Amino acid sequence: MRKYEVIFIVKPLEDEATEAVIGKFSKLIANNGGVIDKEDRWGRRKLAYPIKDCTDGYYCLFYVSCEPDCVKECDRVMKITDDVLKHMIVKSEGFSEEEAKEAAEETPTEE
Repeated sequence: MRKYEVIFIVKPLEDEATEAVIGKFSKLIANNGGVIDKEDRWGRRKLAYPIKDCTDGYYCLFYVSCEPDCVKECDRVMKITDDVLKHMIVKSEGFSEEEAKEAAEETPTEE
């Protein structure tokens, strides 16, 4: 599994609706075989510029361990969800355990 950072901004909604949107993405990641290592909610913040006629939004950041297929599905659903103003998914730095083993096998050893 690879590590990713998923950040998204939810439209300013009621507390229950905001929780529902965040819960939707938590379940989506879990249902696709991913694990949320850490969830960091930044809360309601003022945006630097209006997005879709909104001047503020609720920021949420997930640190996720999952396969690339899970990331593709999450990205697809975030694009079509009207309550998400913006989102970004970034692969975290560093190797996963599998990649570290592959890199070690490919590196020629000096004898």
